[in-house]
Amino acid sequence: MARWIAEWHPDDPAFWESSGKRVARRNLIFSIVAEHLGFTVWTLWSIVATKMGSYEFTTDQLFWLVALPNLIGSVLRVPYTFGPAKFGGRNFTVVSALLLLIPAVLLGVAVNNPDTPYWLFLVIAALAGFGGGNFASSMANITYFYPRSRQGVALGLNAAGGNIGVSSVQLVMPLVIGSLGLAAAGWFWIPFVVVAAACAFFFMDNLTSARANPREQLAVAGRAQTWIMSFLYIGTFGSFIGYSTAFPLLSQNLFPDAPYAAVAFAGPLIGSLIRPVGGWMADKLGGAPVTLWNFAAMGGGVLLVWAASTSGNFWLFFLSFQLLFLTSGIGNGSTYRMIPAIFQAKAVAERGESEESLLYGKRQASAAIGIISAVGALGGFLINRAFGMSFAAAGTPTPAFLAFGVFYVSCLALTWWCYTRTVGVKIVASLAHARV
Repeated sequence: MARWIAEWHPDDPAFWESSGKRVARRNLIFSIVAEHLGFTVWTLWSIVATKMGSYEFTTDQLFWLVALPNLIGSVLRVPYTFGPAKFGGRNFTVVSALLLLIPAVLLGVAVNNPDTPYWLFLVIAALAGFGGGNFASSMANITYFYPRSRQGVALGLNAAGGNIGVSSVQLVMPLVIGSLGLAAAGWFWIPFVVVAAACAFFFMDNLTSARANPREQLAVAGRAQTWIMSFLYIGTFGSFIGYSTAFPLLSQNLFPDAPYAAVAFAGPLIGSLIRPVGGWMADKLGGAPVTLWNFAAMGGGVLLVWAASTSGNFWLFFLSFQLLFLTSGIGNGSTYRMIPAIFQAKAVAERGESEESLLYGKRQASAAIGIISAVGALGGFLINRAFGMSFAAAGTPTPAFLAFGVFYVSCLALTWWCYTRTVGVKIVASLAHARV
């Protein structure tokens, strides 16, 4: 039987303290569980691709297997965003979790046959994109449960719990595959997926106030802020998921004798754990200033990684890469704090300060999250394809690293112009006054 909550007023302090906080926390916890499993299935191929030596695929073909789940996952994030508003957050979480069983089972079956063709592996890798869609529905749902003043930390925790799924895969899968064989990469996660779906069914709630017409929500695609933040999110989350999935295969090609498989989990773990800190910093200092300086650090970080990639020293390369994971995690938290702040500030400016305008802003932000997270996740696809093409054309990742550096500079400039600039605002407005 569906559980719907009709009265929900998180921005009312009395309501929040009396009952809202407890309900929101419960939904956040089990949202994290389901999203975590989504990320594990989504990024399975980052490890599986490094264990497919018997198939004699080229480096570029292997990077396609790693990149394709990112592409499909990013596309699915748009419809997944509207799932909670259409069907209820609890209901959609159950269904989206159960869909993860499809790519997990198919992977377990396919790798048991040495004659499985490359095109079929591409199809199975694409289906792993179901896990990437979960992020958008989870984040859009949790936005409604928390008051404006706590959304940075709440969304940061929700996202971090999911992001850690990348680290779980890269920590556990080499051990599981080494002990039980490559097929176990699929079978291992099935009972966990079933448990996650069951927990969502029994312990999560649907919010009546979150119901919205998808057609009305799609109107947010016409707002410039949606696309500006999408571009910036490519630089933060796109970097996180792209580097997380590319690192094992990239390291295998640059340092084939290094223990990269044993330490690949560290970067995604750092990026995931620091994400709530980025949200907290944005709550305290403003999302835009944190994002601005973070992009400057990412630009410096990619130059360090490029230099280390030519040094012949794996540990220097590994440590330099951790700076990119750290800064991408902080940027993930700060940009996601900016999204609801931007759309609620716009709603108040257009409709005045009221509970109705805040709810309208949340609906706008929830819809924008889907588009922004979808475009941002494309960064995972683009990074892996950039590495694949760099190796195919030049035998080195150097062209890709230089392109990433230029991109971070453009993200820094855009953040300054739109969200922190105080000069020339009478001619071309910015949102610096709103402290987003």
